[in-house]
Amino acid sequence: MHRVLSIVTEYDRASARDRVVLDADDRHRRRIVLTGEKGTQVLLDFPAPVSLRDGDGLVLEDGSIIEIAGAPEPLIEIAAPNAFEAVRLAWHLGNRHTDVQIVGGKVRIRRDHVLEDMLRGLGAQLTPLEAAFDPEPASPHGHGHGHHHGHDHG
Repeated sequence: MHRVLSIVTEYDRASARDRVVLDADDRHRRRIVLTGEKGTQVLLDFPAPVSLRDGDGLVLEDGSIIEIAGAPEPLIEIAAPNAFEAVRLAWHLGNRHTDVQIVGGKVRIRRDHVLEDMLRGLGAQLTPLEAAFDPEPASPHGHGHGHHHGHDHG
């Protein structure tokens, strides 16, 4: 088994030794054994949890790189008619501690029928899609938790 020494964001993806496909939750780890599509097993073992992003590279002790790919997840892309409405929608999502990804001026969230109904009621345009989900990193002074925090959004 190979050991991960570091994480890089820039590398020649064509030269990657293997590729590991993980959803957003599985890409936030401190210690885990990962198996690539070609069978390469690697140990990720860092002192603190790391957030791996779609496209990151895991540098192994022999210098080879394993590509991290975000697994497609059911998402909703949210569009607003103007900047004011976009900020208002973002405020409502943030108020609910919702993980969000910003892509090309639009916000993406995981599918959630309660949030989708709320957003439609606020005038959002929603487009369902399947894509890798790379939520914005949590604020260093934030609550220190992810989406699952002990209550339903119902």
